[in-house]
Amino acid sequence: MDDAVPDLEIDSRADLDAVLASGATLCGRRIQDLDLTAYGDRILARTDLEGLVVLGGRLPPGLDAHLRAHGALVFPTDPQAPVNPYRSTLYQPHELYAGLAERGYESTPDARAYHWARDAALAHDAFVTLLRAIHDDSMSDALAELTAGRPVVGVMGGHAVARGTPRYAGAATLGRELAAAGLTVATGGGPGAMEAANLGAFCLDGERLGASLERLAAVPSFRPSVAAWAEVALEVHDELMAAGRAAAVTSVGMPTWFYGHEPPNVFCDGIAKYFSNAIREDGLLVRCDAGLVVLEGAAGTVQEVFQSATPLYYAQGERPLPPLVLVGRDHWTEAVPVWPALLRLASGRPMESALHLVDTPLEAVAVVTSAFRDGVGGAPRPQRT
Repeated sequence: MDDAVPDLEIDSRADLDAVLASGATLCGRRIQDLDLTAYGDRILARTDLEGLVVLGGRLPPGLDAHLRAHGALVFPTDPQAPVNPYRSTLYQPHELYAGLAERGYESTPDARAYHWARDAALAHDAFVTLLRAIHDDSMSDALAELTAGRPVVGVMGGHAVARGTPRYAGAATLGRELAAAGLTVATGGGPGAMEAANLGAFCLDGERLGASLERLAAVPSFRPSVAAWAEVALEVHDELMAAGRAAAVTSVGMPTWFYGHEPPNVFCDGIAKYFSNAIREDGLLVRCDAGLVVLEGAAGTVQEVFQSATPLYYAQGERPLPPLVLVGRDHWTEAVPVWPALLRLASGRPMESALHLVDTPLEAVAVVTSAFRDGVGGAPRPQRT
């Protein structure tokens, strides 16, 4: 096949045009979330359709039957679903919060998706379960495309960290410094420390970051009102976008509808929101090739610590291990004594070199950026200012 022809996956009109123009076979390809109305005549003229899979999108009259008659598989969607399970791109903030100002949070796609998933779980609806699984796979695929070739550092921390507090500001500074060093900051995409780290990475201008922190402090938490919390964040997001941002991807969020009480934060270049928390957790940690910084947190954060520790424990030391940095000595040794357990696990193993316990976010930045300069998570890149 000509090098200019895309691979088996077709998720844009440009890709489909290239395949059709090349005369290459449609057998075995995957057409994802495309409106095929304008392509009806050209595809109806084709019979090389064995194994073609059409995921969602729109089909003109007669094309569905033609595809199936020649061995293609057509996956339908559910018009009642609040999200498109076959989408090929990550979410943007205004998509998940559409209708927020006019009708309130409960009317948004984000809230409706949570209730849709909960209702299906209670009813044991196999079709909805299938659509959710396809949706999550689409999220992973889009996330892989967005972060391809970019060194990613994860920042974990509690959702209860309030705006306007030193801990929130510290997490924002952490995100900014990591992004300024050339890293893409990935978080669980929720409120609290996660939002702060995404905000810092999203806004590299120190003066604008300070002003944004002040604006956000007017609504410290998503409780009791998600709407008020999200509305001020969307205003700040839009102001930062209007002020101009570098084209580079600096901030990614990976929230989940599993925790319905945690709305997504908006300070991301892309939001990969999942129905399955297990897939989301694994996908987040796997992508953190430049290391993981863990701010103070509770059960969810502890889970992430030990999930990230497992591959470090079994590593054989053939290559430098990405750092696992815990921030908050008293918290991780006394309040939630994770650190002693990690040291015991790491004793005598290559994992020892990857573990770090520091007191401040800036100390964590020094650890991660030093490892990055040494080649962990890809080749060092010029710092952005």
